[in-house]
Amino acid sequence: MAFYNTRAIVLGAANWREADRLITLFSRDRGKIRAAAYGCRRPRSRLASVSQLFGVVDVQLTEGQQLNTIKNCDHNGFLADFSNDYIALAYASFIAEFVAEIFEEGQPQAEVYDELLKIIPSMRQKNPRVVALAAFFQILEFTGSQPQYESCVRCGKKINGDAYFSFEEGGAVCKKCGHDNSIILYPQSVRTLILKLRKLEWHNMCSFSIQAKDLVAAENIMLKYLELILGKQLKSLAFIKQITQ
Repeated sequence: MAFYNTRAIVLGAANWREADRLITLFSRDRGKIRAAAYGCRRPRSRLASVSQLFGVVDVQLTEGQQLNTIKNCDHNGFLADFSNDYIALAYASFIAEFVAEIFEEGQPQAEVYDELLKIIPSMRQKNPRVVALAAFFQILEFTGSQPQYESCVRCGKKINGDAYFSFEEGGAVCKKCGHDNSIILYPQSVRTLILKLRKLEWHNMCSFSIQAKDLVAAENIMLKYLELILGKQLKSLAFIKQITQ
């Protein structure tokens, strides 16, 4: 069996069998990794720390045909302390699940890994709802599935003023190209917000005002487009709903 070592962020953990867990890791040099941590739920297991969400771990793994196995783990702290902030935890969990679902295993994702190192701590520093929305639009740029925000997907012309948005066609539709039942309104203010969030700098997050209606509209675009490309809803959305109601 081939051994390898990597540093990774813990994005998820699920109980498996009597004393084991399936761990989702995200590494700079290997991208998403799904691995089994055998016996990690037993008292005093040396692998117990590998299942702690948003921990940064140095792990040794063996490659398997269907599933890797974690053999050793050294814990290097957490990206953020969410123990007293369940709202921030809920939105951070949404980003973690999104990343775990959208990327294939074994594909290096250095830029996404570096982004996560900045995004997750930002959940405690700024409004986590806005951070999660910005993180979604920014990470989507690395997937090859990003919509077209500024030009019409039908005629290719630059959008000016209010327009429409087509999920099936993957982006903005200008007024000239018409409206039909498959598209929704896409106001200029919403487009401006999305473009601003896509360029948000995590190391220098300046404050800016957001209209509630624009925030909700941008979130609706995010959620509907996410369901379209994944074919399902993320479980973390129920957690957000439960915490924020």
